[in-house]
Amino acid sequence: MPMSPFLARLREKVGGELLMLPSAAGFVFDGAGRLLVARHGDVGLWAAPGGGIDPDERPQDAVVRELREELGVGVEVRGLIGVYGGPEFRTLYPNGHQVGYVVACYACVLVSGTARPDGDEITDCRWVDEAELAGMEVTRWTPVVAPEAFAWWREHARR
Repeated sequence: MPMSPFLARLREKVGGELLMLPSAAGFVFDGAGRLLVARHGDVGLWAAPGGGIDPDERPQDAVVRELREELGVGVEVRGLIGVYGGPEFRTLYPNGHQVGYVVACYACVLVSGTARPDGDEITDCRWVDEAELAGMEVTRWTPVVAPEAFAWWREHARR
């Protein structure tokens, strides 16, 4: 999906300068405790799927929307893993746009559909365990959040 109209209007004013943006990511787990990861087409790296939060949108709703748009799946949010930011969450896109994300990360389960990349924002997806994820080319922020996400899931999955 192209840049949201809200973000496009901001970019008209500030160009590629750094913007701090709220976003949400869905850490979707299956019954075996594997995580659904997606290869993000703009940077070619693996991470939990997610994206920007639109004006007046609740972060939890943004996660559900983003996973539906990017992977064609329905998810149920089970809980908040945490909210993250910092230098690992800063991105320089190929078009020169700089973004510092503050990401609300949610633990989710699949409730409908089979994950399929949209071919635009997401070019591939797969289910991985924690050891497999450690060997993949991931975003700088994934090693910050993934261990906490797997720990959250181990603690809360049976509830």
